[in-house]
Amino acid sequence: MSNLKRYRFCDLYTMSSGISSTKEQAGHGSPFLSFSVTFNNYFVPDELTDLMATSDKEKEIYSIKSGDIFLTRTSEVVDELAMSCVATKDYADASYSGFLKRLRPTQTGITYSKFMAFYLRSPMFRKTMTNNAVMTLRASLNEAIFSYLHLLLPDFDDQIKAGDLLYLLNEKIELNNRINAELEAMAKILYDYWFVQFDFPDANGKPYKTSGGKMVYNPTLKREIPEGWGDGTLEALGQIVGGSTPSTKDPENFTSNGTPWITPNDLSANQGNKFISHGAQDVSLKGRRDASLKMCPAGTVLLSSRAPIGYMAIARNEVTTNQGFKSFIPSKGYSTEFIYYTVKGSLKTIMQSASGSTFKEVSATTLKMIKVVLPERSVIELYAERVKSILSKQDLIEKESRELKQLRDWLLPMLMNGQITVT
Repeated sequence: MSNLKRYRFCDLYTMSSGISSTKEQAGHGSPFLSFSVTFNNYFVPDELTDLMATSDKEKEIYSIKSGDIFLTRTSEVVDELAMSCVATKDYADASYSGFLKRLRPTQTGITYSKFMAFYLRSPMFRKTMTNNAVMTLRASLNEAIFSYLHLLLPDFDDQIKAGDLLYLLNEKIELNNRINAELEAMAKILYDYWFVQFDFPDANGKPYKTSGGKMVYNPTLKREIPEGWGDGTLEALGQIVGGSTPSTKDPENFTSNGTPWITPNDLSANQGNKFISHGAQDVSLKGRRDASLKMCPAGTVLLSSRAPIGYMAIARNEVTTNQGFKSFIPSKGYSTEFIYYTVKGSLKTIMQSASGSTFKEVSATTLKMIKVVLPERSVIELYAERVKSILSKQDLIEKESRELKQLRDWLLPMLMNGQITVT
């Protein structure tokens, strides 16, 4: 078992604030590490796509070197404070945001950057940071907090083994994300090509509109569409259903192994994924009955209709939802795949149609008024056949990534406290 040693955080790193830039500097110039990139990544990406016009002196002061740790220093909520992102290489000419703090190692052979990336994002350390955050109008991280924090670290060699293992798991997750993003682009391009540009395969397998397929003016949609196609509203795609919340005063309405109950928060946590199986809570049979919850079968397209509007997912299995949803059950002959991309393509109109004084919300009545093109069924069936394999691959990759994250998060606390070591 590894021996844990206690260190003062400020003895191992120096802390520096980022550049205070102007609007005129943004969008051009040299690579720039932003708040959002830091918040969303364990490691600084290989390429920084954000740009900032900086002088040679600023590049020197606000440089990014291998081993540097970047922490989000301010946020409207405490949970977004001190999220870490670690550089595993030098970034020539790069600088970092004034909304970040840079921790630069002062010693060698004590902390291993890849291990620290996971250590600083562990629930234990995150709790330490949020408990010590300064909260006025915004949560903030200052050097006073940094000065009295301590780290309990395994031996350096054990950090290397653990960090490299966790890094490999993380790299596989990132690779999966990139593969799924490419698959998503393929499915989206195919949808746009067929149902926006109207270049679906004609009887001879050629692009319909480009090959001279007949187009007719549709007065409802106020544009030309392929001959034989019609118009309708989102209601034509499937049964639109809402949800509800069982009384939280009765603990018997909820259970750890019941029917998955999805909330907008669950979809928020699920961002980056297309499918969802469970939320944070399940409801019991009693809870379902008391709240008259509607069951949504596998393949239902879930759409958050308030707080916030526009998050989407496909139910991997039978689920139910709270009142923050308008879900589309494929019950009218249209495939899940077609419904998903048609609703996704209508999101701008959906969000513009939201109303409400306290918070914006989209009603079922509103959705039933949003107009869409309704292609011939034979074209929809062919599209579903083409994209089904893409969505199936995405589903498998999402499941694998979830298992890898669970493995990573299960290993982390035991590797941190020396309970297990990597041989």
